[in-house]
Amino acid sequence: MNLFELTRQLIDIESVTPNEGEIGNYLFQILSDLAAKHAGHAEKMPVEAGRDNVFVRFGTPVVTLSTHMDTVPPYFPSSENDRQISGRGACDTKGIIAAMIAAAERLLEKSQKNFGLLFVVGEERNSAGAYVAAQNPRGSRFLINGEPTENQLALGSKGALRHEIVACGKAAHSAYPELGDSAILKLLNSLQRIREISLPVDELLGASTLNIGTIAGGRAPNVIPDEARAETFIRVVGDIEQTRIDMQTAAQPDCEAREVLFIPAVRLGGLTGMRTTVVAFTTDIPAFDNTWGKPFLIGPGSIHVAHTPGELIPKDQLLEAVHLYEQMVRRLLEGQL
Repeated sequence: MNLFELTRQLIDIESVTPNEGEIGNYLFQILSDLAAKHAGHAEKMPVEAGRDNVFVRFGTPVVTLSTHMDTVPPYFPSSENDRQISGRGACDTKGIIAAMIAAAERLLEKSQKNFGLLFVVGEERNSAGAYVAAQNPRGSRFLINGEPTENQLALGSKGALRHEIVACGKAAHSAYPELGDSAILKLLNSLQRIREISLPVDELLGASTLNIGTIAGGRAPNVIPDEARAETFIRVVGDIEQTRIDMQTAAQPDCEAREVLFIPAVRLGGLTGMRTTVVAFTTDIPAFDNTWGKPFLIGPGSIHVAHTPGELIPKDQLLEAVHLYEQMVRRLLEGQL
């Protein structure tokens, strides 16, 4: 299938987490056809009802090309011009899926075996598919994970530490504030202290960063609010134990800081002669926990347009990615590190 046509077809299947059922079935059919033609084996790996990872192997999988099939909202369909393909998931990561399949076709046409393709669900929310895959390894020794890095090999990626900051107060008529206890004021006090926390810096990964992503609370403008909450997200770069302590300390006594997600920062493998970078976003790689082999991170497109209304992928980077994935599989199979 034509690389650009496949990219657009994948984009045009809405797969906002957790709606990966349709795209999973579509990919399973494509990979099953490829397996039938080249003596491979395709399978669905159940994650939960209506959501499956999809895996195909050709021979004994020493190297696995992998990325996720889900996207962030809102969905919008594909469009195309001479230079780029646009649409939700264009670079994150429908174009990457298409490039990996195209690379697999090239390898198979040249009788190369002993590799696999793994497409997982849930990366944009909680890495559910990667965690299930980690419990069901297939013997792979190297994992090439696809995310938009502008076709540069990422030597490291930041992790994530997310908290929910919860404040409780007492409702009262706003004309008599002394009879109530404002949860919103408590929340604001805690958030100000959280903003002043000193965060770690790493020589390779750079500085940790804090984002206060959501704030909600209150009943009405004329009611002293009895509840309020916010969500914070820290891009972490190393050991987070002191940061955990600092978050709890800063939240108190006004609020409770509830940790809801932690993904560690990772340092990744490099290959001689390849352009390199460092990325600030998180990936499925920590969830795989090396069960699918030594991880590498590379893919076409820019993270700066992922998750935006202007998401796109340049056609020249798509074509380059097919070549890079093919060459990386060959090099890793031959032990050329």
